[in-house]
Amino acid sequence: MNELRPDSLKRRLLIRLSVPLLGLMLLGAGLSFAAARYFAAMVHDQWLYDSAMSLASQLGYSDGEVVVDLPDEAVQMFEWDHADRIYYEIASHAGHIFGNATVPLPPEIANGPRGPGPRYFLTQVDGVPVRAATIFAAGAGDQLTTVTVAETLAKRDAVVRHIMVAMLPLEVAFLFLASALIWFTVTTTLRSLDVLSTRLSRLDVDRLEPVSDVADVPAEVGPLVNALNHLIGRLASASEAQRRFVANAAHQLRTPLATMQVQTQRALREADPAKQALALADIQKAMVRLKHMTQQLLSLARAEHEPARTLEMHDLDVAVLVREALEPLMDAAIARMVDLGYDGPASGVWIKAEPQLLRELIANLVDNAIRYGQQGGMVTVHVTRSPVSIAVEDDGPGIPDAERVHVTERFYRMSSSPAGGSGLGLSIASEIAARHNAQLAITTPPSGKGTMVSVTFTGVDGAAAPPPAQTQALPRQAAAE
Repeated sequence: MNELRPDSLKRRLLIRLSVPLLGLMLLGAGLSFAAARYFAAMVHDQWLYDSAMSLASQLGYSDGEVVVDLPDEAVQMFEWDHADRIYYEIASHAGHIFGNATVPLPPEIANGPRGPGPRYFLTQVDGVPVRAATIFAAGAGDQLTTVTVAETLAKRDAVVRHIMVAMLPLEVAFLFLASALIWFTVTTTLRSLDVLSTRLSRLDVDRLEPVSDVADVPAEVGPLVNALNHLIGRLASASEAQRRFVANAAHQLRTPLATMQVQTQRALREADPAKQALALADIQKAMVRLKHMTQQLLSLARAEHEPARTLEMHDLDVAVLVREALEPLMDAAIARMVDLGYDGPASGVWIKAEPQLLRELIANLVDNAIRYGQQGGMVTVHVTRSPVSIAVEDDGPGIPDAERVHVTERFYRMSSSPAGGSGLGLSIASEIAARHNAQLAITTPPSGKGTMVSVTFTGVDGAAAPPPAQTQALPRQAAAE
């Protein structure tokens, strides 16, 4: 942040603040020059007016003519000036009456209205620029007499020059002071970003923590810090989920892999074909268990990495989706001689959900019921419309009340559970339900025997059909019985 690179924020701020400041300083200098000229002109114009009034007070009349009687000493005093030349003239329509020069009047004054008050103008006398003031005095009869006093511009220009020379050092000093203040303000203000970037660079991948307290940074940087902290929180959650997944996978896959290794070695050692076939059958069982566990671990990892706010929700017909999800489970039901059935509407139960995750939820609930229910028993999937719920009922030994709190924990298996399970089915279903803001509950069926696991989508009216553009019906499948 301390480097003034072309793309640095500090350089941009300094340029965007300094350029307007320089423009304001130049504007101030121009206004100061205009003010100096204005006040210098005002003072000297007043002197010209006073001098013209003094001459006018000396006018007299004799035989209808204007006469001026001034002693030589008065004329000398009037004309004396250490810096400028003073010109004066008294004239009427007949011509020059008195004065040391002929001062030409502009047409707008010579031919304009004659009223009280002075008329100021710039003109030339003997080729020299002068500033003049003219007043009109009454003459004999209806004649008007003009009294004009003019002076060269030396004192006026000197006053302006002296004011600007006095102001220039102040303007320069103010410019340097303002520039220093801008530099100091920008540098100290951006220092909080330096601290923020330093903390970001020091983040440990294995220990992700919020980078800063929002109260310690400027309000404009607060949203950025909040976004960074939110991102860091999500990265921390993803990292923790990845570590859990790796630990879970390592722990759960170790046993079937070890079993496969032992049985493979046994099959290689056995010369008896019957014993070798038994070893291969055990390898097959271990592979099936490994496949099932791998699928469940991947489903759990996907459910953990898909928070509700990032799911791509679609309008789904739950009745159709459940009937579709039952078909791949028919082989497992037939292997355990389970009567797998569906109870609910054929279609028209609409919710917003992520299709793949909802299929995994249904598959895990039904797979659990088939595995841990009664062999040769019944498993029924119930779907209701208001509120929308999916319930899987079996007639097996059931889950004791004290165990129901724990069976949704990962890798938790009841002591009475048959071998081969991973303890992940209900954990996956619980994670997916939470991502859809649904409630998973474990109860006893109305028959009083077995287990019923229900997922209820609270606040959803399944009878409400989606907009026409989204009402594409899924293919209907026959209910599995």
